Amino acid sequence: MPETEKQPRLPAGTSTNLEQEEALLWRIALLFVVLLATGLAAESWERLQSLPYHLGLLSLGLLCIAIAFAGFAYGRRKRVTELQNLVRGLQERATAPTDEQLDQLGELIARSQRSFKDLIDSFDDIAFAASLEGKIKTVNRRVTELLGIPYSDVVGHRVEEFLEEPKREEVERGLARFLEKRRWSGMVCVRLKATARTLYFDCALNAIVKGDEVVGVSALARDVTEEREKERRFTELFETLQEGVYFSTPEGKLLDGNAALVQVLGYESKEDLLSLDPRALNSDPKQNPVLGRTADDQGGVRTREIMLRRKNGILGVFLDTSRAVWDAGGKIVRYQGTLVDVTERREMEKALRGQEEFQRYLLESFPDLILVIDLNGRYSFVSSRIHDLRGYKPDDLLGKKVEEEQDYSPELFALYRDLITGRKNFGSCDYSARHRDGNWRTMRASASPLFDAENKLSGAIVSVRDITVEKKLEQQIIQSERLAAMGQMIGGFAHELNNPLTSILGMSELLQEGEAPESVRKQMVVLQQQARRAAEIVQNLMYFSRPPAPGKTPIDLGELVQRTLHLHAYSLRKNNITVDFLKETSVPAVSGDAHQLMQVFLNLILNSEQAMREVRDRGTLRIRMENQEKSVSVIFQDDGPGISPEILPNIFDPFYTTKRPGRGTGLGLSISKAILREHNGNVEATSGPGGGAVFTVTLPVAAGSLPGG
Repeated sequence: MPETEKQPRLPAGTSTNLEQEEALLWRIALLFVVLLATGLAAESWERLQSLPYHLGLLSLGLLCIAIAFAGFAYGRRKRVTELQNLVRGLQERATAPTDEQLDQLGELIARSQRSFKDLIDSFDDIAFAASLEGKIKTVNRRVTELLGIPYSDVVGHRVEEFLEEPKREEVERGLARFLEKRRWSGMVCVRLKATARTLYFDCALNAIVKGDEVVGVSALARDVTEEREKERRFTELFETLQEGVYFSTPEGKLLDGNAALVQVLGYESKEDLLSLDPRALNSDPKQNPVLGRTADDQGGVRTREIMLRRKNGILGVFLDTSRAVWDAGGKIVRYQGTLVDVTERREMEKALRGQEEFQRYLLESFPDLILVIDLNGRYSFVSSRIHDLRGYKPDDLLGKKVEEEQDYSPELFALYRDLITGRKNFGSCDYSARHRDGNWRTMRASASPLFDAENKLSGAIVSVRDITVEKKLEQQIIQSERLAAMGQMIGGFAHELNNPLTSILGMSELLQEGEAPESVRKQMVVLQQQARRAAEIVQNLMYFSRPPAPGKTPIDLGELVQRTLHLHAYSLRKNNITVDFLKETSVPAVSGDAHQLMQVFLNLILNSEQAMREVRDRGTLRIRMENQEKSVSVIFQDDGPGISPEILPNIFDPFYTTKRPGRGTGLGLSISKAILREHNGNVEATSGPGGGAVFTVTLPVAAGSLPGG
C-alpha cells in the first residue's frame, strides 16, 4: 500500500492560541448580539410604551430571545469545538477512523442539528432564513402552522409564492438600506395567499454574512394582529366617543385628544388643540394649568367639575375624570381622562333651582298654611307658616300621619278622606287646633285633590287659615246684636214698669197723709222707699238702653259712676261685694258719650267683681275720683288676687283673657281702651300696694266746664 500522505501540522502551541482567540471572538460576538438586542429594546421601549395594550412587552421579548440565542450559540460552539478536537485527534493518529468513531461523530452532528431545530421550533414567534433573492432556507414550526403546509413544501421555495403582500417591489425598495445597515426592525403588514387574511408582525431582520458579503437574511417576527385589531377598535372607539377623551402630561400639556374633545372646546383641528399652552384652557390664566397635577400626586382617579375656556373665549363647565398611567419603574408618564360638557345641564339645574326657590318663596310668603297629604295620610309638605299658626316647625309634622298628630282634627281628616276617595272635588271645614303654647285656635281649611305629572291622584293639598280672631269678632257682633235687642226690650219694659211704679209712689204718699196706725205708717214708708228704689233702677235701665245721642255732651263723672253702680247693685250685693264710692262734688265735667263711658265703667266693675269672687266669698270695691289740672281720674281698686307682672303688658290686647272658658271673651278691656282713646283719654292697670288690681281711667276736662255738684 502506498504510504498515507501526511498533512502539515501546526505547532501545538499555535493551535491552542488560535482556539482561544476563536473562543474569545465568539464570546465577543454573542455579547455584541445581546447588547444589540438590549439597545434595540431600549430604543423601541418608549415608542411602544405610549401605545395601548402593553405593546412595550415586545421589547422585553426581543431581549429575552437574544439572550436565549446567545446561550444556544455558545453551547453549539462548544459542540463544534468537541468535533474539531475529535477530527484533530484522528488526523494526529494518521490512521483511518474506526466505525465506532464515525458513528460517534455522526451521532454528535445529528444531535447538534436536532437541538438547533428543537430550539427554533420552540419559539412562539416566527423564525426563518432566506437568501437575498427571496428563497427560503429554513423555517421554524410556527411558520408551517401559519401557512398550513409541511416543512418540506416551504423550504426551497420563494417567499412571494406564499404572500400576497408585501410585494417584491416594496421589499426591493428597502433592500439597499438594509444591506447598508445589515439590520432592520418595524411593523409589517402581511397578507397570505392561502387565506387572504391580513396579519401584522413586529419584525427584527438581521443580515447573514459570508466573508464580508451579505448573502441572506434571518428574521424573527411576532404576530401582533390581535393587539393591532384591539388598537384599531380602541382608536375607532376613541374617535367616535361623544365624551371628550384626552391624554396629558403631569404638567397639563395635552398629548392627544379625540374628535369630540376638539369639538366641545371649539377648535378646528386636533393640531390646533394640541399646540396650546397648558394655561390656555384656564378660566384664570394666572393659575396653574387646569389639567395638571401636583408633584406629590399619587395618580389615583380624580373626578371634579372644572371651568375651561373654549377657543371663542366662552367658559364652559366640564366633568373631568382622569387617572395616571405608570411605566414599568412605577413612574407616572401621563394622565388619561374624559371631559364631559355639563354647561347646559348646569344651566338647566340653575334654572330649575331658581324655579324651586321661587315656588318656595311663593309658598312661604303665602298668608295661609299650605299642607300636602299623600295617599297614605302622611304630611309630605308643610310650609313654614306652621310656626306662626301653631308654633311648630315643618320637620315636626313631615312624614307623620294626620291621625298620629297630637290633638288631630277629625274634621280635617274627614275632609281629606272625602277628597282622595273622590266623594268631593273641593271642600272646606272649620276645626280647632292646639297651639304649641297650649292655646286652642280656630282654623279654616280649604282642600282639593293633588295630581302628579301623569295626572294620577297623589294626595290632597290643603290651605289652612287662622280664623280665631274672625270667629271671636263674629261672636262679639252676635253678642252686641243680642245686647242691642235686649236694650230695646229693657227700654220697653222700663217704660211699662214706670207707670205702675208712679201709681204706687202716688198711692203710698196719699196713704201716708191719711190717718193710719203707726205700724201701718212705717210699712207705707218702707213701701214708698222700695218703690222709689225700683223707679231709680228703671230710670237707670232706660238711661243705659237709650240710643246714644249724636256727638259728645258734658258729663258729670260722679253721677255716671253712681248710675252704673245702681245698675249693677243687685249682682254686687248678691256676691257680698261692698262698694266704697266717694263722690267728689268739685270734679269738673268732661265731654263725651255717656253710654260709651258707662260701658267702660261697667266693664271695670264686672272685672273687679269676678276677680274677687275667684279668691274669696266677699270683697270690697273702692272707687275714688281725682281732679288734676286738665284731667279727671276715676280709680277702681279691688282686693282680689291682683295682676301678675308677666301678664300685665298683655291685658289690653284683644282676646287676651285669664278667665276660665265661658267667663269672658278677652275683648272688654281692649274695647274700653279703644273707647277712652276716642275720648282722648286712657286707662292704666297696676297692682295695688296691699294686693288687688288698680285701674285708673283718665279723661280730659271739658273746655269751659265748671265743677259739677
